[in-house]
Amino acid sequence: MTLRKTATPPMGWNSWDCYGTTVTEAEVLANAEFMAEHLLPHGWDTIVVDIDWADPTARSHGYNESAPLVIDGFGRVQPDPVRFPSAAGGAGFGPLAERIHELGLKFGIHIMRGVPRIAVHRDLPVLGAEATASGIADPSNSCEWNPHYVGLDHRTPGAAAYYHSIADQYAQWGVDFIKADDMLWPYQAAEIEALSTAIEAAPREIALSLSPGRDLSAAHLHHLRAHATMWRICDDLWDRWDDLEANFARLARWAPLAGPEGWPDADMLPLGRIGIRAERGEPREGALTLAERRSLVTLWVMGRSPLMIGGDLPTSAPETIALFQNDGVLEVLRDSTGNRELLRERDLVVWAAERGDTRWVAVFNTAHEAREVPFDTRSLGLGSTPSSVVDVWGAASVPVEAVHEQSDAARGVAPGSSVVRVSLEPHGCVLLRA
Repeated sequence: MTLRKTATPPMGWNSWDCYGTTVTEAEVLANAEFMAEHLLPHGWDTIVVDIDWADPTARSHGYNESAPLVIDGFGRVQPDPVRFPSAAGGAGFGPLAERIHELGLKFGIHIMRGVPRIAVHRDLPVLGAEATASGIADPSNSCEWNPHYVGLDHRTPGAAAYYHSIADQYAQWGVDFIKADDMLWPYQAAEIEALSTAIEAAPREIALSLSPGRDLSAAHLHHLRAHATMWRICDDLWDRWDDLEANFARLARWAPLAGPEGWPDADMLPLGRIGIRAERGEPREGALTLAERRSLVTLWVMGRSPLMIGGDLPTSAPETIALFQNDGVLEVLRDSTGNRELLRERDLVVWAAERGDTRWVAVFNTAHEAREVPFDTRSLGLGSTPSSVVDVWGAASVPVEAVHEQSDAARGVAPGSSVVRVSLEPHGCVLLRA
């Protein structure tokens, strides 16, 4: 078929922030059922099982050396049938994917680049090639942080055959979305091309997401657009203001390059109930304040980043779930253009986007103190006399005052324009529509 491109940034849920390497079939289904009932009407439609679903010894807070990954006779990882009972008897993720599809959702999985070390040690045959796992392995190009996989030597024809064999299996299972890890730091051009080519040849449309994105240069843009649906632009993001704040600069660089050819990904939303059995931290409702959570979602939609919720949906706080149900905010993600940073000065950041005559402006306060700031409507890209301005999060009108003379009451606004007064919580934001 083809590698699936998307007209708008993908939206879904991923098990990593709440369950790390340990998520179970029951937990996946609970989140899928919650999404179908509460979030699908708002555009959320993808459920992703993250890393190490083949490890029967998976645990929180790290990876296991020499993990006895479940693999088939061709060195392809299979779901652990204890955590995923429907995978018993060689069914793989097929039954789980079918259940997800019945809910009206798409099904995704995380994979690592390369071939499992356990397959190399057993020297298993590669399906579709006169080769074995040890013959296609490249131990000099192995993942620095996950001990379970070895890179592939793409000078051997068996390497391409191996990727074709896994892509075909995922297609047979009904996988709609693949998150391929250890692809971007360092930048693994040959691995990306080989996996993308295999997906192109598989008998099902599959979207491809690349990770982890540390130090990713926009010099790779053409290659990324040619071979992926979306790609990470940062390392793992957690529920810390410093992590969020660092993405202002990254999204300012990448947002003008986002579009149906490919979506720069600012990482999962570490919002809701996270850390249940995760790599980092203990069970919690996220450490970000409600104002910071709103800033995170606003920045992501203004930057048109894919949205993947990291928290366990059924046990997350209602005020967090409400962030994912605001259609006025999500409209920016789905239906805006010209998304860009306008200003970054003195702890204030301003973003803008538009659709026809509609204008959106987001004003962020990166300071630790609350503040109230008057803005010249022209500086926000709203013109000198906007007819109406609405606070999208609060669904309330914002007063627009004509300015006839310079004064401290509308400092920085010249006569002949208008002023809007923005009240900002610490690390908070407002999202305006005009």
